[in-house]
Amino acid sequence: MDDMSLQLRKFVAPEYVFGIGAAELAGQSVRNLGGRRALVVLDDGVLAHGLHRLVMESLAKEGVETVLFSAISSNPKESEIMAGAESYLKHGCDCLVAVGGGSPMDCAKGIGIVSSNDDHILSFEGVDNVPRPGPPLVCIPTTSGTGAEVSQFAIVNDTRRRVKIAIVSRTLVPDLALLDPRLTTTMPEKLTAHTGFDALSHAMEAYLSNAASPTTDLFALEAIRLIRGNLISAIAKPDDPGARAGMLLGSLYAGMAFSNAILGAVHAMAHSLGGFLDLPHGLCNAVLLDHVMEYNCDFEPGRCREMARTLSAGGDGQEPLSLVAEIRHFKEEAGVTVSLRDLGVQEDDLDALTHKALNDPCLVTNPGNPTFEDIRGLYERAY
Repeated sequence: MDDMSLQLRKFVAPEYVFGIGAAELAGQSVRNLGGRRALVVLDDGVLAHGLHRLVMESLAKEGVETVLFSAISSNPKESEIMAGAESYLKHGCDCLVAVGGGSPMDCAKGIGIVSSNDDHILSFEGVDNVPRPGPPLVCIPTTSGTGAEVSQFAIVNDTRRRVKIAIVSRTLVPDLALLDPRLTTTMPEKLTAHTGFDALSHAMEAYLSNAASPTTDLFALEAIRLIRGNLISAIAKPDDPGARAGMLLGSLYAGMAFSNAILGAVHAMAHSLGGFLDLPHGLCNAVLLDHVMEYNCDFEPGRCREMARTLSAGGDGQEPLSLVAEIRHFKEEAGVTVSLRDLGVQEDDLDALTHKALNDPCLVTNPGNPTFEDIRGLYERAY
C-alpha cells in the first residue's frame, strides 16, 4: 500500500436519498428527525419557479407546520442569516429545511448554529469553532454545483470586510440530503454552466489537496468523469433527465470529496473575488480554475495527469499541463469565456484581493504553499 493509504484520515457524510421522488420524502424525513415546525429557507428564484411546492405539500401531508424565510441574496450576507435566526426563534421552530442552491443551504446552516449557540454568525469563522450543533437540517438542492447538502462548510458574505468567510465544522453537516433531479431542470444555461464548474472545481481541488485520501480520491475522480460527461448535455437540453441526474450525482460526489479533503487556491481566490464584488461563486471558480491548475501542475504532476485523462475520457502518457488545455476546451464548450476584467475587476484591486485570499482557510490544503506573489500572479493571468 502507498503512504497515503496509511495516513490517518476521517470521512464525514450525511444520509442522503437520490432519485426521482426524493423531494416528496421531506415531510416523512422531518418527522423522523423529531421536527414539528420547520423554518423553510429558500430564495426568490426557488419561489418564482415553484420548486418548493413538492416539499411544502410533503411537509403539510405529515402535519409539519412551516414558516418561510426567503430574504436571501445570491451570496448570503451575515445580516440575512441573523434575521433568519431571529425568525426561527420568534416562531418557535425546531428544525430547518433548505430548498435551493448553495445560498439557501449555507444560510440555513448559519441560522442553525446561531440559534443553538446564541452568537453572531461571523464569530464562528474558521475551522472547528462551532461549540454546539444546530437543530435538525434537511437540505434539498435545486442546483448541481455547491455540494452544500453534504458538506461541513458554510460560506457567508461579510459585507463590512467585503469578503466571503468560511465556517468549517462537522456540526454543519446536514442530517439528511434529498436529491431529486427534477428540481434542477429549471436552471438556465449560464447557471447550469457556472454551477457545473463549481462542482468541477470542488472535485479537482479535493483530488490535489494535501488532505486527500483514497476515499476522497474515489469520489473526486468519479465526479470529474460525471461532470465532463453530462454538463454540455445539461446546458443544451435542460429537460434531459439523464444529464440532470448525472450532474446532480457528480455534484454530490464532489461535495463529499471536498468536504473531507478541503479545497485550495481556486476557492480561496474565488471567495475573495466573490465577496469583494458580490459575484456568482461558480463563475468566479470557472474564471480561475485553469490558471490555478497550471500552477498546481508543478507540484502534483502525476495527479494532474490523471485528471487530464479523466477529463478527456482516454489517452495515456499525457503531460500534466494537458489538464490546463482540457479545462480551457471544456470552458469554451460551456460558454464560460469571461476574464476578471469582464467581471469588473480593476488592476488596482489585485493587491487587496490577494491579501484576502491569503487569509482564506482553503489555501492551507493547496499544493505548493502559494505566496503573495504567486496568488497575485494568478489573478493577473486571469485578468
